[in-house]
Amino acid sequence: MSSRRSEALAFSLVTGINNAMARLVDIWDNIGIMEEQRVERMETVKQHIEGLLNDMITEEEALKLRIRANIITFKKQLDTLCLEMSMDPYKMEEGLTVLQIEKNLRLRVEVLTKEKGERLKELHGLQQQDKELCVELCVTPYYIPTGSMPSCTQLQELREHIQTLSEEKKSRAKVFSGLREDIRKLMEEMGHEPETSLEKESVGHDEDVFLLTHENIKALKLLLCQMEVKKESLTNTLAELKERSMCLWNRLDALEQDCNVFQESVMGTLSDQITQWQGELDRLTDLQKTRLEDVIDKVRQELVAFWDKCNMGPEQREPFNAHFCDNNVTEELLALHDAALLKVKNYYDQVKPFLEALQRWEKYWALFQDFEKKANDPNRFSNRGGALLKEAKEKVKVQKMLPKLEEELKKGVEAWENDQGSAFLVQGQRVMTYISSQWEEYKQQRGKEKSERAALQTSKKGEMTTPFKTPTKRAHGGINGPTPNKIRKPFFQKTPSQLTRVRSSSTFISVPSSKPLSQVQMQKMRPLESSSSQRTPLLECNSTERKQPVEISYSDFASALSKKTSDSVFNSTEKDPTF
Repeated sequence: MSSRRSEALAFSLVTGINNAMARLVDIWDNIGIMEEQRVERMETVKQHIEGLLNDMITEEEALKLRIRANIITFKKQLDTLCLEMSMDPYKMEEGLTVLQIEKNLRLRVEVLTKEKGERLKELHGLQQQDKELCVELCVTPYYIPTGSMPSCTQLQELREHIQTLSEEKKSRAKVFSGLREDIRKLMEEMGHEPETSLEKESVGHDEDVFLLTHENIKALKLLLCQMEVKKESLTNTLAELKERSMCLWNRLDALEQDCNVFQESVMGTLSDQITQWQGELDRLTDLQKTRLEDVIDKVRQELVAFWDKCNMGPEQREPFNAHFCDNNVTEELLALHDAALLKVKNYYDQVKPFLEALQRWEKYWALFQDFEKKANDPNRFSNRGGALLKEAKEKVKVQKMLPKLEEELKKGVEAWENDQGSAFLVQGQRVMTYISSQWEEYKQQRGKEKSERAALQTSKKGEMTTPFKTPTKRAHGGINGPTPNKIRKPFFQKTPSQLTRVRSSSTFISVPSSKPLSQVQMQKMRPLESSSSQRTPLLECNSTERKQPVEISYSDFASALSKKTSDSVFNSTEKDPTF
């Protein structure tokens, strides 16, 4: 677009000169100037125009040379600045004119010169801050060669360094004040008097007594750790004295009011409290020596209570029976009882999660047995208020929780046994053996109940010998008496298809050459016929084949139940299956 405008302007300039010359010629014609004079005037015009253009060309050439010189100068200055300021060399864009190049270089030099001054000024301020912080924290200042121009990266690193030192100073000051405060509180709680110079300086109120160095922080942390260890030791000692004193209070049947009065009177630092409790323990120990027999009886009762909590069987209690039954009351016997009680308490603390899980299992096991008993009660279907639906939901929950608890117990106990190297016993049995024995006992009980029902049905069948008479059609109009549901034709008048319908729906059945049987008799005969092809639970229990006891869980029980029920026909008269 710009080239077109210049071309148009040049064309208009030529056109203007031509028009001007044409007008001059017209003027000259009107005046009557001769040809020689015209040539002279045209030469004058030509010289004037050429002189003007030559002057303009000379000036533009000078400008061109000056611009090229500036470009060389600016390039040198720019290279020097880039080198001093650790910047990449400036790259010119391609396709620029000389004037554009000179302008870009000049602007870039001005920017870098200004940035150089700002960097030097900022460097001076940052170095002052860095120096002050390094003196306070006893660290090495950030190094920048003297007299050199810092790069942007160096300035940024110096800023980050100063920021880090400032945060470190705040952090160390906070740590120092926190450590000194903690040490002061611990000494006050324990009643400890400062002994070393470090302890005395730590509890002082002079904030400038410590330099903010890592060595001083480590020294204060070590002192704090020592104070915490000492406090923990005193706390454990105090807790032990309290526990022993309370145990002796219980053994000696001390009045609760006297115990409360003493506990309220105990005040002061840990050292003071330990002194007071130690005095009370010494008094109770002397009193215990005069009442050894009663004390040993109390320990035995507590020992039995913990044995019961841990579900220990006779085999686990037997090793201590000799001492438990020893009537020779001595301090040595009391010490043995105390040691046994401490041992079983520690064992209880270790296996408490398993004992709680076992209690939950026994709770759901009792609910499961209760639901199974209710399943055989036909009256439960006449409930109101949604109790049956609630019972079904609870039964589903029990069926989910039993295998879950068994699996948790199995994994947890196995891990504990591998870690401790000893077995976790419940009434002298492994926990899964104990659970399996409960399932096996329940299975045997169900089998026994099923056998008893089968035997009762067999005995009732033998007692029923009185035949029933076939009802006859009564005349219309009036004989009072029981009316059968439907009047059936004799058996020999039925077709086979009709006979099938009679057997499935009639109340009475006519059988040729024999007395008729009632529907009740027929139903009582069906279980006997269906059981002729399989062994009854009673026969299974009386069989000479003995099955080895195996570990059984709720999952095994449920799978056996689903397997058996899949082969059975469920209806309102079907008996519960034997598991």
